[in-house]
Amino acid sequence: MKHLLACLAFALLWAVSSPLCAQSARMQSRLAQMLKVFPDADADKDGKLSMDEALKYLETHPQLKALFESQEEGVEAAKKVSSWAPAALSAPDASGLPAGPRVFVCGHSFMIYTSTLLPPLAKAAGIGYQDAGRQMISSSRVMQHWKVPDEQNLAKALLKEGKVDVLTLSPHVLLPDDGIDRFTLLGLERNPKLKVLVQASWPARDDDASVDFTNEKRNETTLEHLRKMRADFRAAWLDTLEKQVRELNAKTGREAVFIVPASEAVFALRERIVNGTAPGLSRQAELFRDALGHPGPALAALVTYCHFACIFGRSPAGLPVPAELGSLPQAEELNRFLQQLAWDAVTQYPMSGVKAEVKEASAGPVKGIKP
Repeated sequence: MKHLLACLAFALLWAVSSPLCAQSARMQSRLAQMLKVFPDADADKDGKLSMDEALKYLETHPQLKALFESQEEGVEAAKKVSSWAPAALSAPDASGLPAGPRVFVCGHSFMIYTSTLLPPLAKAAGIGYQDAGRQMISSSRVMQHWKVPDEQNLAKALLKEGKVDVLTLSPHVLLPDDGIDRFTLLGLERNPKLKVLVQASWPARDDDASVDFTNEKRNETTLEHLRKMRADFRAAWLDTLEKQVRELNAKTGREAVFIVPASEAVFALRERIVNGTAPGLSRQAELFRDALGHPGPALAALVTYCHFACIFGRSPAGLPVPAELGSLPQAEELNRFLQQLAWDAVTQYPMSGVKAEVKEASAGPVKGIKP
């Protein structure tokens, strides 16, 4: 029985770590096998075990979850770590601007693009953004970044040297993620003013483990379905992340860790598309590059604006149209719309640490942009 549990746990780990495996008939077979061994895992009693049901079952059965997590080392060895550090901390085109925070982006493919999109936004806002570097592992949990060997672990090295002011992290699937705690505590040892931002991403594949799910199927998603997906996501994932962040801040004795509510902004944008009130966007599938949910230009801009707001404590309103949005219909109107949507998501979410009244009072005119 223990061998069977280990095999099932390993299969599930590969499923959440590898989108191709999650879509395969073989994975569906693994889930069917797990259902036979653990019939009570079928929460909705429909005779089929979904990936969400399997993961929730793991979360409520510590012994099985321990077997799941014990397989991580082997899977991590198969993942490639990509890291990059600039030759100098200050971005070359930020000379003459006021010194900005040293920002390190550490995460997976649902967030890593912010490391490229943020510097030009900061420059346009008159902020001397300092690019401390980035570290990326596909489909990774934060703990997988922590376990990267020290000689390859740029994030850990810079935190030890106190060279990071803002660290952005992106957990994936299993929570709580001890990597968030470890990176935070390490960073605070050398920089007591460190700010940690944890991205709450959106559900991969719309939380649909069926083999025939495609990006185009997102166009069929109704308002009712979106709202249910949002509620389920909060209950199954976001509530747990919020609990971990609150406990971590209590442990550190200060508000050091905040959540970037990317998921809230994404759901809001999709609802606006369904309502027909999103400039230049008419189909939900336009937001994504694939079935998994990697963002296209509009969605990447929206998420990056959320990060901008959380890092700098000010609205992105008035920033110029990013090059990535320039070729989209109604680009200027769409850009303003995304900026406001991001600002609303961040200021209406208490754990972002950003308050509208404070931010609006302190935000000055954007450099080069007429009010």
